[in-house]
Amino acid sequence: MAREALAPPVRCRGVLPLSVLDLATVATDSSPAQALAETTRLAGEVEALGYRRLWVAEHHAMPAVASSAPPVLVAHLAAATSTLRVGAGGVMLPNHAPLVVAEQFATLEALHPGRIDLGIGRAPGTDPATARALRRSGDLGAERFPDDVVELLSFLVDDGPERHPAPVPGRGHLPEVWLLGSSTFSAQLAGLLGLPFSFAYHFAPRLVDEAVAAYRSTFRPSRFLERPHTMVAVTVLCAPDEEEARWLAGPSAVTVLQLRTGRLTPVLTPEEAAAVPMTPTERAVVEAATATHLVGSPDQVVAGLEELAARTGADELMLSTRAHAHEPRARSLRLVAEAWGLAPVPGRPVAV
Repeated sequence: MAREALAPPVRCRGVLPLSVLDLATVATDSSPAQALAETTRLAGEVEALGYRRLWVAEHHAMPAVASSAPPVLVAHLAAATSTLRVGAGGVMLPNHAPLVVAEQFATLEALHPGRIDLGIGRAPGTDPATARALRRSGDLGAERFPDDVVELLSFLVDDGPERHPAPVPGRGHLPEVWLLGSSTFSAQLAGLLGLPFSFAYHFAPRLVDEAVAAYRSTFRPSRFLERPHTMVAVTVLCAPDEEEARWLAGPSAVTVLQLRTGRLTPVLTPEEAAAVPMTPTERAVVEAATATHLVGSPDQVVAGLEELAARTGADELMLSTRAHAHEPRARSLRLVAEAWGLAPVPGRPVAV
C-alpha cells in the first residue's frame, strides 16, 4: 500500500520541517579526518535541535569535500545518533552498479530501521576523468539512469516475484528512496515512479519552478508514496547580524568561482577569501550565482525560507551551510532552528 506521507510532518511557523545537507567540509587549516569528525559532531547537534534529516553528498576528487563515500559515512553517522534520519543526498547512481547500492543501503536499513534515506542522483559528482576511473569504463552510463533506478528498486521492494541475484540484506529492507535533480529530467522520473523528489535549488535556482511543476504534473501514486512530496535544498548562512553573515559567506562565494575555473582548493578562511582578486566579470558571475543564497540575520533567513516555501509549495526544506569552520556552521543551524521554531529533542543538550 502506498504511504500517504513519508512521515508525519512537524509543522514549524505554520510551514514545514527543516533538514541539513553536509559535505564534510575540508578547510585550508584542516584535514579530511577533521572534516569527518566535525560532520559527526554536527549530526548530534542538529539531531538535538530538532532537524529531521542529515544527508551527505557524493563528490569525488574535490579538495574541499570529504564525503566521497556516502554509505560508509551514513553508517557512522547513524551509529552516532538515535532519532535523526541519515542518508545520502545523494548517491550518484551512474558511478555504481545498482546491486551494490541496494546491498549497501539495505544493510544500513537493517542496522538502523526506519532512519535511512537513499537519495539518488544522475550526475557523476566529479570530472569526466574521475568518473571514468570510478567506473573503469569510458561509458558514463547516464542514459541508463531510469533503468538503473528501476533495477535498484526491484532489489529492495518486498512484493513481486523473487529474482536472481537477490541481495542479502535486500527485499524488505527498503530505505526511504528519493530522486534528486537540478532539472526537469529527474523531476519527471520521480513523478512517473511515484517517488519523493528533492530539487537542488542551491545550485540551479532558475529551474525550480519548472522542475517542481513537472514533478507534480507527472506524479503517479505508487507503493512508495500516495501524493507528491517535494523537498528543496537551499544555501543558508545565518549569523547574529547580516554583516557578520556576509563575511563568513565569503569563502563559499570564492568556491563558486573555483568550481567554474577548475582551480579547486580546500575552503578558504574569510580573510583568505577577502584577499582573492576578482575581475569585474568574475565578480558578476559570483554575485549572480549567490543571489539566491540566504545570508543574513535569523529574521532575514527565516523570511527567505518562508518565501521559498510559499513559492514552491515544498513539503520540506534542506539547508546547505558552507563555512570555513565547524563553529559558524553549527551556530548558523542553531540560529535558524531557534528562529524557525524547531522543537529540540528533550534531554539532549545543544552544545553550540
